[in-house]
This record gives sequence, C-alpha cells and structure tokens, in this order.
Amino acid sequence: MTLAGNRPTMERLRNHNRTSQTIMTVINSIADRAEEIRAWRHELHQHPEICFEEVWTSDFIAAKLESFGIEIHRGMGKTGVVGVLRGSGDSARAIGLRADIDALPMDELNEFEHASKIPGRMHACGHDGHTAMLLGAAQYLAETRNFDGTVYFIFQPAEEGGGGGLAMIEDGLFSEFDMQTVWGMHNWPSMDKGHAGIHDGVCMANADEFAMTISGRGGHAAQPHSCIDPIPCGATIVQALQTIVARRVSPVDSAVVSVTIFQAGSAHNVIPDDVKLAGTARSFRTETRQLLETAIREVSESVAAAHQCQIDFEWSPGYPATVNHAVEAERAAGVMATVLGEDNIDRDVEPSLGAEDFAYMLEEKPGAYIWLGSGPAPAEGMLHCARFDFNDEVLPIGASYWAKLVESELPR
Repeated sequence: MTLAGNRPTMERLRNHNRTSQTIMTVINSIADRAEEIRAWRHELHQHPEICFEEVWTSDFIAAKLESFGIEIHRGMGKTGVVGVLRGSGDSARAIGLRADIDALPMDELNEFEHASKIPGRMHACGHDGHTAMLLGAAQYLAETRNFDGTVYFIFQPAEEGGGGGLAMIEDGLFSEFDMQTVWGMHNWPSMDKGHAGIHDGVCMANADEFAMTISGRGGHAAQPHSCIDPIPCGATIVQALQTIVARRVSPVDSAVVSVTIFQAGSAHNVIPDDVKLAGTARSFRTETRQLLETAIREVSESVAAAHQCQIDFEWSPGYPATVNHAVEAERAAGVMATVLGEDNIDRDVEPSLGAEDFAYMLEEKPGAYIWLGSGPAPAEGMLHCARFDFNDEVLPIGASYWAKLVESELPR
C-alpha cells in the first residue's frame, strides 16, 4: 500500500559500516507536532510513578486520549489504560499497540528543567518517551482514520518488575479486546539514532531470582573455633555459582548468574548467625532456565552442608523470554524501513539478557517487539542510569512507525 503524507527530515543518517546515506522520513503532521509531543514527554518525565502507582500518569494519558476523541477504558491491571479507535471501514480486524508507563525507584541526577519532581522516582528507562510516542500516533490516527479495523492503544503499568503486562492479561485484556496481533517498541541508547533492530525469535531473556539465608552459629570473632561461621560459606557459594555458566552451560548458549545482595554482620568483633544472599539468573532457552534453577540450588545446598551450615533457599520465577513471531517481526521491520530506510534496519541484532514483560503478551498473541535506536548515549546516560534522558529527536520516528504500522496492518 502507498503510505501518503511522508516527507524527508533535514538530517541524513549514516549507517554503521556503510558509506551510503539514507533520508529519514516521518509523517508530515507528526513532524509538525514534534514540539507538542516533546512537551508531553517532558511533563511525564517530571511526574514519574512506579509499579501500580501510576495514577497521575494514567490520568494524563486518559485526558489526552479523550481529547483526541478516543474511547478509553481504565483500571485494567490496576492503573492501565486502553484506548479504542475504530477506522473508516467495518473490518473486524484489530491490533494492539503497547507502551509501558512506569518509572524506576531511583533518584535522578540530571539538572535540566524537566527533571523529576519526585524524590526517589525517575523515568530512567524511557517509558515517558514510549508513552509520548504512542500518544502522538493516537492523535494522528484519530484525525486521519486512514485504516480499516480497530486499534487498541495499550498503556501498561508496572513493567519494571511488577508484571503489569500479565496483570492486564489476567484482567481480560485479550478477552475484552479482541485483537489478532500485538506490538511493542523500546528505545535503545546503545544503538544510533536513525537505526532500528528486530529479531525473528528470542530478543530478551528469562529473568528469575534466587534468595537464600545461610545459618550458622555466631559468637566472638576471637573464638571462631567455637562458632559455625556463615560468612566463608556465603563467600564460597558466590564463587561456586560462577562455575555454573562456565562449566554447565554450553559455550554456544548464553546465561548469566549474578549475586547482587550479600548481607551479614553488625559489628567488627561478632561472627553473625546468618548470611543473606540474593541474585538473578538469566537465560534464553527453557532448558537452560531449568538447568540454572537446579544447579544454583544444588551448589548452594552442597556448599552449605560442607560448611556445616543450614540453608533456606528460595527460587522465584520472573519474566519469561520475549520471543518475537518471525512473520510479524519481518512486517515490523518492513514498516520501520519506510521511516528509516532499509539500510538502517538490523534484522539480526543480538538479543539482550535484559527482560521485558511484553513477553507475556507475545505468549498470547502473534506480534513483534522492535528496538528503536536513540543513541549514541554516554556510559552514564544508558538505561537505568541516574543521568539517562530519552532522546526527544526520536519521538516523531516512533510515532510515525506506530501510525504506519496501523495503516499497513489494517489497510483500507
């Protein structure tokens, strides 16, 4: 189909390892409203809210959708918002576009005007930008309705560890809104602006958590022979866990085991009774995920027994791997190529061992998750860093991708 209403921007973007140049194109009216979309993003950035507390954010989104003339539904997944827009025809086809809306529980170190106004809360992953891009697409599509079918704009809470995607599904997202496919997007500051990456399979990892309490017998630090010291036991467990990936996981597979919490003791002359350890295990394959759970438990329990310590071990399954559907991934890449140019789409980008609860939606419906380059960013400005800020220059790109995807998937 012909996608009308596009124009080249003034900037030419040069691809990695190529000498050719490509003109980036965005939809005219979206480009004209870039400052408006930017203002939305800045307002969202100033008012960050974390998992299932996104009340102000949901109010902001609902008010914008309502002003565009879009039907809204609230309360799904507690603070989620779904906008419903029907096109110009009577087709029963429908698709869902998802943006995450929550922030992270951390202090922002940026000092610009739109920095967070809420201590201990920050949009450090770009969900403010994701929300603004989807709102920009919703505004355009509500005006043009150059599609035949229904679009569901899914504004999802609690992506950062809260499983908001699963919460929306359990509240009836797919039973109440009958969409055939579902689509996601994330900014990627380690990829240059003007580029995008897509996978025809797994793109993000299983992310599970483990925790353990190692119990010995405390006492005076001058009399270790009368104690059962849990600290060397815990230290040995930390070291032993690193052998799991090195010696039990195939070298051509990928996995990560990281101990991120080690808590012990309260005084320099007291051997404590207990040590607490916790961490994360990440993998791409189901078989590797099961191997990690078994091995981490076995290694920890064996080391504890060798040190005459007791152990209380807990394993908490987290987000499953995010796996794109190959056909939909190719279609997403094709649409993004109309915005960025074919040379700037990486269809074989390496997957990330990060995790994403859009995985739950892709387990229920065909669809694809695409990475939108927003870099290069400095090391202190990457995702989940206290000096991160979403690159406003990609807002019209993401909004144009969403709009073109709707017009491509639901042609008149």
